[in-house]
Amino acid sequence: MSTSYLTKKALAQSLKHLMEHTPLNKISVKHLVDDCGLNRQTFYYHFQDIFELLGWIYKTEAVESIAEYRSYDTWTDGFYRIFCYIESNTTFCCNTLDSLGRSHLDAYLYDVTNGLVMGVIQELSSGMEVSAEDKRFIANFYTLAFTGLIIQWMRDGMKDQPKHMIEQLSVLIEGNFLKALHKYEKKLS
Repeated sequence: MSTSYLTKKALAQSLKHLMEHTPLNKISVKHLVDDCGLNRQTFYYHFQDIFELLGWIYKTEAVESIAEYRSYDTWTDGFYRIFCYIESNTTFCCNTLDSLGRSHLDAYLYDVTNGLVMGVIQELSSGMEVSAEDKRFIANFYTLAFTGLIIQWMRDGMKDQPKHMIEQLSVLIEGNFLKALHKYEKKLS
């Protein structure tokens, strides 16, 4: 691992540590570098501000870890991993949700979910004549529904078990990706 990556990781761990007991909006770069024993110049060499670090955390810790789950047979496993990431980082994610950094959580959820859904759409539409624009529209619709579900789950205190939610989603979605693709395919005819 590069020194740069290790430094970013140290800054990320410090931010997550501070967010355990301090709202994100109250954490300064000084608090962050004092916590991890680095200086301000080192921080600014790697990140423009705390929000950029926040985005980097979501991208590196969660987005890349579900890349292998972008198929029809595995999308529920990928979605489950999103729930698990949020559960194992509850304070960090909820603190982000209730802060000016909310856009980073939204972007993380959108990117990771859209990657899963688009993988399924691409797989299922193989051999079909559906425009790229229509595929993106279908993926965007399901992505927004899924991310809204996750945000509401977080706001409700994450009481429902992720496995149960995935089972409910699976029943609801079963066959609907393909049905939507067929409707859009007919649109081209």
